[in-house]
Amino acid sequence: MISAIETVPLQSFDGPLAAELFLVARILFGGVLAFTGVNHFLDLEGMAGYAEMKGIPAPTASVALSGVVLVAGGLGVILGVFPALAAGALAVFLLVATPTMHDFWAVPEDQQQSEMTSFLKNVGLLGASLTLVALGALEWPYAVGLGLF
Repeated sequence: MISAIETVPLQSFDGPLAAELFLVARILFGGVLAFTGVNHFLDLEGMAGYAEMKGIPAPTASVALSGVVLVAGGLGVILGVFPALAAGALAVFLLVATPTMHDFWAVPEDQQQSEMTSFLKNVGLLGASLTLVALGALEWPYAVGLGLF
């Protein structure tokens, strides 16, 4: 008979350097996504053209809206402001954008590797954002402290 695996629920970040490492992780994760969002505005025309080529409706508005989600979500994660909502918004963005913008299975062979790399990068970011959603109910160290829970 297989014995049950018992888990201890995480209740705080009290391990050695856990709070500091979690802050560094938030800065790296949120910073990359916020920076990507800023790039949506710096190259709005180019990104809108790419979105249009991928069949995205209202490409300019879609790129601008996704830029807002990325900047707000990234900063929310970094600062710990509504962290579950911020991470959830990033997860929804990644869930939608990944298969629509990086459809490596539907592009010419010479583009497949680049699109697959972007697809897999986004899948990893989606996993990280879902982890942060799961941790959203905890009190985040070094956070502004505004949240839903």
